[in-house]
Amino acid sequence: MSKIRVIVAKPGLDGHDRGAKVVARALRDGGVEVIYTGLHQTPEQIVAAALQEDVDAIGLSILSGAHMTLFARVLELLREQNATDITVFGGGIIPEADITELRAMGVAKIFTPGAPTQEIVDWVRSALGAKAEARAS
Repeated sequence: MSKIRVIVAKPGLDGHDRGAKVVARALRDGGVEVIYTGLHQTPEQIVAAALQEDVDAIGLSILSGAHMTLFARVLELLREQNATDITVFGGGIIPEADITELRAMGVAKIFTPGAPTQEIVDWVRSALGAKAEARAS
């Protein structure tokens, strides 16, 4: 059985990474292979790392208010690289109206502050488990 591989990234100028680290640890504890990119990553760096690491998903943590631009750019870069099979999800302080728009754009799931880490782990395992299995075979 192949492990689910996820990049957890902090794009842009947002310097608050406690939540991203908590999610990364919860995913690791839940059996997911996690690559944490650190702070202040550009969408280009995040997508390049995702391709290099052959991940199943990119999880973005955005608290800066730039979520519409940053998610859109990551999705655009994935399309340019013919890598739309990489699932994009995220979390942060994101208004409900923007969540609806992000979902329409192609973001698979948004977790808002206070989401239990087990809910995130369960979603990642159910949404990406089959993808990891397919990669293994």
